[in-house]
Amino acid sequence: MVIKLVTTVAGLHAESARLLAEKQGASQGLVPTMGALHEGHAALARTAVEQNDVVVASIFVNPLQFGDAVDLDRYPRTLDADLALLDAQGVDIAFAPSVEEVYPGGEPLVRVTSGRLGEKWEGASRPGHFDGALTVVAKLLHYGIPAAGRGGDGPSASSSVNGLAAYRAYFGQKDAQQLALVRRMVADLNFPVDIVGVPTVRSAQGLALSSRNRFLSDDERDAALVLSRALRLLEERANAHEPLDLESALAMVESQPLVKLDYFDVVDPATLEPLAENCREIPFRGEALVLIAAKVGPVRLIDNAPLSS
Repeated sequence: MVIKLVTTVAGLHAESARLLAEKQGASQGLVPTMGALHEGHAALARTAVEQNDVVVASIFVNPLQFGDAVDLDRYPRTLDADLALLDAQGVDIAFAPSVEEVYPGGEPLVRVTSGRLGEKWEGASRPGHFDGALTVVAKLLHYGIPAAGRGGDGPSASSSVNGLAAYRAYFGQKDAQQLALVRRMVADLNFPVDIVGVPTVRSAQGLALSSRNRFLSDDERDAALVLSRALRLLEERANAHEPLDLESALAMVESQPLVKLDYFDVVDPATLEPLAENCREIPFRGEALVLIAAKVGPVRLIDNAPLSS
């Protein structure tokens, strides 16, 4: 195994500096994950490796974004398998810190707030989730700043750090609201990083890959496919410049008894506000994002589809 495992921020900075110097690198990529990796994470890692000289992948199960301690304990930890997957994609450094390393004083007294953008959709169903997610993403983005471009140990003010190392971070488009929030945080708070969204990876049947899919039974997995079928229906209508007719797609989902729908709507990609006028009689025009979330058995699933016409 070529990948280097580090567990401290100091170790990450030292290994980053060593590799950037050794490779005479001009760019560094960061792939933040919570582990239990699958082909969707592999796609993130491959994209980062293609675009950067040095790539860091973090593996950290963040307690701040779990509202339920049972859900936190249940989240799968598969470090050896995760390292093997990342190594196979060509990732240079795996950063797997302890909770104490990331939150040395216990739960932070000051957190990043997701604001109005984080109060709807997933934020409404999981209060506090995005505040916890953005807080740890903010820390990880700072940790991953290319070490060769540091002035002391602080961040630079540009995605080309001191003119030496460009810096990019990679997030999956499956978590569309999280991606929108991370982009907004980076823009609003002037983080020195470019955020790259990577398309959703799906199973051969169409189910969006998720670390939680392993908890689905065969019947539940089959039932969950209705989510991607409903999204594809709306994509086809948008591509044909037809009214989206969200109600008929909604009926399709609700006809599946194993699926308990939380939300399903068409929204503006930047503000996540509903675009109701595009859902009924008016032919679809422009850009939009379809968001869907449902409970299938014990598993909460989210998915989305970008629309353009």
